[in-house]
Formats: sequence, C-alpha cells, structure tokens
Amino acid sequence: MIETLGEGWPLLAVASLFGLLVGSFLNVVILRLPQRLLHDWRGQSRELLGLGPEPALMQNVAEPGAIPFDEDLPPAAEPEAPPDLVFKPSHCMHCKHALAPLDNIPLLSWLALGGRCRYCRTPISVQYPLIEALAALAALAVVWQYGFSLQSAAGLALSFSLIALAGIDFRTQLLPDQITLPLLWAGLLLALLPVSVTPAQAILGAAIGYLSLWSVYWVFKLATGKEGMGYGDFKLLAALGAWMGPMSLLPIILLSSLVGAVIGSLVLFLRDKDSSTPIPFGPFIAAAGWIQYVWGAELLRLYERLLLG
Repeated sequence: MIETLGEGWPLLAVASLFGLLVGSFLNVVILRLPQRLLHDWRGQSRELLGLGPEPALMQNVAEPGAIPFDEDLPPAAEPEAPPDLVFKPSHCMHCKHALAPLDNIPLLSWLALGGRCRYCRTPISVQYPLIEALAALAALAVVWQYGFSLQSAAGLALSFSLIALAGIDFRTQLLPDQITLPLLWAGLLLALLPVSVTPAQAILGAAIGYLSLWSVYWVFKLATGKEGMGYGDFKLLAALGAWMGPMSLLPIILLSSLVGAVIGSLVLFLRDKDSSTPIPFGPFIAAAGWIQYVWGAELLRLYERLLLG
C-alpha cells in the first residue's frame, strides 16, 4: 500500500487518469459488444436452420411507412453489422452525428455539455460519466493498495473487466464468454508467477467457484422449475476463484448475496415490480469480487477482531 500521499500522488494521479480513459472505452464495450453478439448469433442461427442471410428489407416491415416484402423485388442485402469496438467513431445515439474530439473527453465533456448532445440536445445517458468515474476510482484504489507492482497491473485488468461485465449484465442480463473466459484463463496463468495465489489454489478456486453456483442453480431449478441464474454467473465466479483462490469464494458469495438482496429489493420497490422480476446477479458478484481482491485481507482481519472481541 502507498503509505503517504505526498510520495505517491503522481502515481495515483496517473492511475486515475488512465482509469478515466479506459472507462470511456468500457462504455463502448458495454454498448456495442452485446449488439455484435446478438447480430452474430442471429446469423449463426439462420445458417444452422438453412434460412440464409437475414434480408435487411424485412427487418423494418413492422415500422410505419416501411415497404412490405414483395417476392418480385430484388433480393435485399444482408443487414449491416453493428459498429465494431475500436474503429467506428463515437456518435450520438439519437441523431447519429459523429462526435468531435472535444465531445469525447472523459467525464468533463458530459459535465460541460450539461448531459446533452451538442448537436440535437438529446439527454445523454448518465451511464457514460458513471462508468468513467467508476473506472478512475477503481484504478485509484488498486494502485493505492498495491503501488507500482505486478499485482497492481493485474488488479487494473481485473477491475476493468469486472466493470464491463457488470455494465453488460445490468443492461442485457448477459455475461459474455468473450470476457469471462479470458478472465478465467488469465487468473490461471497469473498463478504460475504467482501473483496472488499458487497454481493449485487457482485451479481449486476455479473448479469450486463454478460448481458452487452450478449446484445452487440445479437445486433451485429442480425445486421450483425455474432458472435462478445463468451460466455466465458460474463462469464469472470461477474466474474470481482462479484469481484469488478457494478461500475467497465464501466472502464473495456472502457479500454479493447480501448486497444483491438489499439493492435488488430496492430496485423492485422503486420500479413497482414484483419479486418474479429478474434481477441480474453478475454486477453483485463482480463488485464483491473486486472488493475481495483489493481489501480482502483487511476485511478478514476486521472480521477476526469482531469475532474474537
């Protein structure tokens, strides 16, 4: 841990700025990755069913003023794929106007524009500054805790991955394999150095993490006939187990369940929904896993002091 702010503030400032910049990219990942996955899944499904490419003309038939499908018309082109994560410039989601560099300054642009598009004055989602600020604070906390070290670099990668997963799951109830599986493999490979845990601890953590939620899933499904969570939750907990070992899993599960119950109940109350409304569990696992990585040792000592009086 960086003991004195006077000595460590340049590193903390750089970490926070880096977090802001990465947070801007994480917003792109959160918004665009699910769209690209759904587009690919539709194409693969049509290919497996022998239906051929999806006609772009038929996508808008239900829209007012759309041209109805006519077999005499020439074949329509395959619908355009959603924008990629890197090369497509950012644009307003409402008016589609490309954003100028001054419109893309993390956090500051949103504040300067009053949370509205410069060109059409449509409100801009508060998600953008929240994710950027969250990434900056996460980077600050990791570097504050671990200083200039390999564990700090690994913690930054873990933090940004968890923010992206939480954002995607909150919006779409998806935890993409494109993030969870690389996170799992990264945890197993980092154990070879080791960074946080030994290879044996990483393997046990991954296996127990997956099987624990998998078991809960099947017990709940057999008892109620309903699915209480998705397989993405299993993979996410397995990844966290690979990063931090089996001893971290119980605190992660307890903390995520506690926070999930409180926040989930509050969300249902504010939205006037009943208890059958699905609430994504991934964001709570991600938050609990990040807390365990950064402050797990301190929380354990605090628990021991409270327990021993």
